[in-house]
Amino acid sequence: MKDFMDLCLRRQSCRDFAATPVEHEKLLYCVEAARLTPSGCNSQPWSFVVAESSETVQAVREAVHFLGSNEYIKSATAFIAVVEEHAKLMPKMRSLVNSQYFAAGDLGAATVTICYAAEDQGLGTCILGLFDRDAVKEIMGIPAEKSLGCLIAVGYPANDKVRTKARKSVEEIARFV
Repeated sequence: MKDFMDLCLRRQSCRDFAATPVEHEKLLYCVEAARLTPSGCNSQPWSFVVAESSETVQAVREAVHFLGSNEYIKSATAFIAVVEEHAKLMPKMRSLVNSQYFAAGDLGAATVTICYAAEDQGLGTCILGLFDRDAVKEIMGIPAEKSLGCLIAVGYPANDKVRTKARKSVEEIARFV
């Protein structure tokens, strides 16, 4: 338990990446961890596209530098796109709920798993929300009709300083009944 809580305390949004490229094996580890993420009805409504070549990474960097935002991403050395796929539900569940009913939560869970897997290997991550989605989809070869759930910048942190987390107290966010 202590190791996991330490991982939770260490993981933070990296805003200063070193120029060192991320090894393919470490990116594969992140995707493998995400593949094992639980999903509603085991629907696994995701796929992952990894930008690791310097040309693709540079193009994605330019696309995420959107309206003057994300300046800190200019040194990320890899990106992982979390793409929403059609959820496959068991016939009985399919008759009760829309096949994409759980997808948003499932994609979020896979995203967090990628971030923790990266941190576990000494990598930093930053989940991006504001960027030119159409440009990133085109650069990464994601079909236009697919939904890009999120984009994660990945790289080695330029420094190992862990910031103090500003979070609400347990008493503010939880009730035990």
